[in-house]
Amino acid sequence: MRGKQILGLVTMTATTVLMVLPLGPDRGEAGETSSIYKALEPIRHGNLTIFPVVTDRSHDTENFLTLDEGLRSGEVVVSETGTIQPLIRGRQRPWPGGAQVNRLVLVNNSKRPLILLAGEILTGGKQDRVVGKDRIVPAESDPIDLAVFCVEPHRWVATTSGFGSFHAQMAQPSVRRSAMADQDQGKVWSEVHASAKAMVAVVPQAAPLIESTSSYAGVMSNDEVKQRVETVAAPLEQSYQGVMRELRDRSAVGVVVAVNDQIIWADLFASTALLEKYWPKLIRSYAAEALTRSASPGRPDLKAAQAFLQDFEARHETVESEPGVFRRTELQGEGFTAFELTTLLPGTDFNIHIAKMAE
Repeated sequence: MRGKQILGLVTMTATTVLMVLPLGPDRGEAGETSSIYKALEPIRHGNLTIFPVVTDRSHDTENFLTLDEGLRSGEVVVSETGTIQPLIRGRQRPWPGGAQVNRLVLVNNSKRPLILLAGEILTGGKQDRVVGKDRIVPAESDPIDLAVFCVEPHRWVATTSGFGSFHAQMAQPSVRRSAMADQDQGKVWSEVHASAKAMVAVVPQAAPLIESTSSYAGVMSNDEVKQRVETVAAPLEQSYQGVMRELRDRSAVGVVVAVNDQIIWADLFASTALLEKYWPKLIRSYAAEALTRSASPGRPDLKAAQAFLQDFEARHETVESEPGVFRRTELQGEGFTAFELTTLLPGTDFNIHIAKMAE
């Protein structure tokens, strides 16, 4: 902070205002966010490289609920708009409009706040969707509009009244990017199609089943595809766990990801416990990305990974906030876009998740 300010676009409820805001407490002066993270020696399998990331600053995230946990327990309900009448605390009211491609309704009936991460896949309803933005939903919430993108073109017939989670993996980085940064349904569909086409080349014996579905989750849940993803993900998952057991005094909170000779992504969390909850889904999303890109020579080194962690100098910053709940900050810098999700709930004020993608 130290008097430094930036110009940001702030969205609060239905009102959008332009304000001058101080930099967030976890970032402060340029580079302060990155200064708390350190990349470790890489773990490699084929054309996929993972750099574990540790920190000297961790936070208590035990009270937060993940989407998988909430849907599994039934405490979180996701539905098409217009198909049910969600509970408004203390009263009932109709939810306006019919089903819409880029909009769902979510209710958190849990006594714990819910974390939603862009890239999480919801299956069911009239078509599968992917969450488009990181956010926090308060405990025992009223229904909220959930910004989503379709990852199952060509279907608009309800298979279920509600939605479940595709718990096997997150959307791979190329699909996540088109939703998070581009916010473009056409680009999301294009990446879903490209991924399916690439998987046919990787697993030709699965071609008839892959080509018979437009569902991204359907492609990734194909037995032949899952087996190929596991051949990449499982060794890295085991190696990562082994490294962390050897570094018991280090707080592992994320990874920097490279495919072929390029660093493409980083996911960073507020605690080791939170990373562990998402890790099985994340590593399989990275593996899917590696499988759908042609292998090429060259491997980024530790110096390149650390440099990626250290560059958060933004040329443009956009902030959306729900006062007292969360702040979501989009940072556009030289060669990257990053998103910081900051919890503003009582007793908290820290970045709960950071996603950074190379351009």
